[in-house]
Amino acid sequence: MIIVKICGLRDTEHALIAAESGADLLGFNFVEGVRRQLTEAAAFDVISAYRDRHGVGGPGLVGLFANQPLEFVNRVVRQCGMDYAQLCGDEPLEYWGDVDATVIRQIRVRDDIERQEALAKVLTAVGEAVSGGHIVLLDKHQAGALGGTGKSFDWTIAEQVARDYDILLAGGLDPENVSDAISIARPWGVDVSSGVETDGAKDASKIRAFVEAAKTADLG
Repeated sequence: MIIVKICGLRDTEHALIAAESGADLLGFNFVEGVRRQLTEAAAFDVISAYRDRHGVGGPGLVGLFANQPLEFVNRVVRQCGMDYAQLCGDEPLEYWGDVDATVIRQIRVRDDIERQEALAKVLTAVGEAVSGGHIVLLDKHQAGALGGTGKSFDWTIAEQVARDYDILLAGGLDPENVSDAISIARPWGVDVSSGVETDGAKDASKIRAFVEAAKTADLG
C-alpha cells in the first residue's frame, strides 16, 4: 500500500489526526525562514506531547532541513527522536552519510528545460542518492524556493523514474488529485503539506481525506 507523508505539522493535534488517519510519516520543518518553521524547543514540546498521547509505535518522524550545519541537524534528530532527516538544500553527498538518521533526499524536477534533459538530470541525481542507501523525494523545481511551493510538475517524469526506483512524490498534491497522481506516477509514497491546509493552517478534514484517497488509489 502507498506510503503517505503529512508534512509541515506545527502542533500536536494535527500530528495525532494524521497518525490516526493512517499516515505513515509525519514531517516537521526546521528550514530557516519558511512559514512552517519550528524551533527546536517548539518541536520538542509538540513531539513530546504527541508521544505522550499517541503512545509507542505509529508513523515515522521526519525533520526537514536545508543547508544547515550538520551539528544542528544531528542535535535536532537526537533531541526530537527523528527517524528521518529530509535534506532540501544543496548538501553534498559526503554530508548525507554523517546524518544520524535515515536520509530522505529531495530532488527538484525542472520544467524550464527540455523534458528529456530534465528527466536525465533527475535520473542522475536519483541514482546517486539511491546508491548511497538514501530515500528519494521528487518535488517541483522553482527558482529561489527549496520546495514546498504547492505546485506540481510533470507526473510522467516521476512515472519514468518510479519504474526503477522507489520515490516519494511531492508538489501540488491534494485530496482531489492524489489518486490521479498515484495512478500516473505509481510512486512508493506521496507527500503533502499545503494541499491539506485551509488559509495556511492544517485542516483536519483535508488530512483525513488525503490519506483516504491515497490509501485507496488504484495502483493497477
